[in-house]
Amino acid sequence: MKNKLYLIPTSLGDTDFNSVLPGNITEIVSSINIFIVENVRTARRYLKKLNKNIVIDDLTFYVLNKHTDYADIDSFLEKIDKHDIGIISESGCPAVADPGSDIVSLAHKKNIQVVPLVGPSSILLSLMGSGFNGQNFAFNGYLSVKSNERQRKLKELEQKVFKQNQTQIFIETPYRNNQMLNDILMVCSHQLKVCVACNLTLDDEFILTKPVSFWKKNKIDLNKKFTIFLLGK
Repeated sequence: MKNKLYLIPTSLGDTDFNSVLPGNITEIVSSINIFIVENVRTARRYLKKLNKNIVIDDLTFYVLNKHTDYADIDSFLEKIDKHDIGIISESGCPAVADPGSDIVSLAHKKNIQVVPLVGPSSILLSLMGSGFNGQNFAFNGYLSVKSNERQRKLKELEQKVFKQNQTQIFIETPYRNNQMLNDILMVCSHQLKVCVACNLTLDDEFILTKPVSFWKKNKIDLNKKFTIFLLGK
């Protein structure tokens, strides 16, 4: 039987790994010498924090990010017959809002066992803490950077909230968070509820669910904070 493809979670920011990752992560990671990563530098730093005895120069890294040619990724799994391979995302769980899903899809086609390891997901943590419908929800990734298209999409998502009772989840680049919140408050109805979840699992974690009418009177600065937005009722 072929070896395994491990999906290795990381923390969501600068926090104590022991508080967000199970103890077996270090043991598993220490037994792997081939990794598929978004960024080699941050992956090397993460591995060294998990186990200071890891010899980084003995490891092989393949880069998988938005610039990777899909035609190249087949070669990333060539050594799976002799070695376990690990996928490491930049933040949180691999393959969720992350290019790692392409490798996982390929692994299934090749009948390689995929092993997802437990770790923090900002999507699930924010949903858990929002008070919104956890039976019916959708993650929409990034909305358009164009304000008019983003506002139109927000109205569509609002309709899904009210018509289907479907929680809508999306993220934004940290330096555009304030613009996103302003657009939500501009186009959405007063009774729609908005959950703002910032820096989850970090010391300055913030998560609050209130109607649009509340947020209009209580503006907050989200600039450069890792934020996830949820709409619900």
